[in-house]
Amino acid sequence: MHAILAGFRRLADFKGRDRRAQFWPYALTVIGLSFVGLWLGMMPTMAAVFQQASEVAATNPEAATVVSGSGYYSVEIHDPTVMPDMGPFFMILGIGVAAAVILLSAAVTRRLHDTGRAAYWGLPPVVFLAIGLTAFPAVMASLMREDTPNVGLFLLLFLNNVLYIASLLGLVVLLLLDGQKTANRYGPPPA
Repeated sequence: MHAILAGFRRLADFKGRDRRAQFWPYALTVIGLSFVGLWLGMMPTMAAVFQQASEVAATNPEAATVVSGSGYYSVEIHDPTVMPDMGPFFMILGIGVAAAVILLSAAVTRRLHDTGRAAYWGLPPVVFLAIGLTAFPAVMASLMREDTPNVGLFLLLFLNNVLYIASLLGLVVLLLLDGQKTANRYGPPPA
């Protein structure tokens, strides 16, 4: 519990070092809270999208196919001009991800410092994540236009996501490494 509280107290402290035992309880708590927050934010947003899709299907039966049965309900909209607004979904997703990145940035920096590395080692996943979140709505809009989907944009987003996963795994490995036992350019080893 002390490590979690210390992490929240040091949100803006990008100096010094953190051992694994200080970093991981805080990081896992932030990730868990982020998932819960995103879920709580997404539930009403997705309910509104499903409601809009049902209304489109009811008012434009020629533009949608509704399939329902025991335990499932599906609406497929064929006309992209009557698609529900996905803007709130992407906004909630962006806010949730930005909050997690902000909450983790100082702790990741201190953890990298403990291994003797500069903070910029933590940037590649953030860059690829930002590109993916920015490009995803455009790719979805392109794929909804059945006449001219931009397959090249989809493939670029796919490549970006592969690079994001690779860089995130690389960062996790760096964060799992044991810290330096002696003082380094970022300070003495944490107590």
